[in-house]
Amino acid sequence: MAQFIEVHPENPQLRLIHRAVDIIRQGGIIAYPTDSSYALACHIGDKQAMDKIRRIRQLDDKHDFTLVCKDLAQISTFTKIGNDAFRLIKALTPGPFTFILEATKEVPRRLQHPKKKTIGIRIPDHAVAHLLVQELEEALLSATLILPGASDSLSDPYEIKERLDHELDLVIDAGIIGFEPTTVIEFTSNGPVIIRQGKGIADMLTQGDTRYDE
Repeated sequence: MAQFIEVHPENPQLRLIHRAVDIIRQGGIIAYPTDSSYALACHIGDKQAMDKIRRIRQLDDKHDFTLVCKDLAQISTFTKIGNDAFRLIKALTPGPFTFILEATKEVPRRLQHPKKKTIGIRIPDHAVAHLLVQELEEALLSATLILPGASDSLSDPYEIKERLDHELDLVIDAGIIGFEPTTVIEFTSNGPVIIRQGKGIADMLTQGDTRYDE
């Protein structure tokens, strides 16, 4: 059965965040809040936990996972980020954006796009998500909590607990969070392009026609 903890959405209790961090380090899978939805997360280096997330969501090996990072310095560890990308990400984060960039060797091959060798990264504007990666001192491997056959993520932590009680190790309750998908920006050879318009607004960019699956 999954543990269930209630945290303040704006001032999360550090001792509860430490409990979540310990579970992640021990190979557990958590449901946690972001600024766009609830999501599933595990340790970046834990293939068994990642495979379990794939099974929960029934994802194939072409699914794009996301790394949730605490700051630009951590992003630069996992992606090849140029000056233009650095300035744009700095201007738009923290916020409801996912950025697709070329991955570095620090990203396990199994997490990279099989052809493009890219990875998605995020810095959510949510106190719980931020404190998690800050205390973990590593990026979180993350996937939106959309169950098979659904179009939206689960928004009620009590429903998450009820439906995934035997699949998860922890549910972090920070209240109801309605699903508003992130805006996805891919950095191409021609510059940054919005490939999915979501909650985040970046009026300085153009809209592409590529579809993105969370």
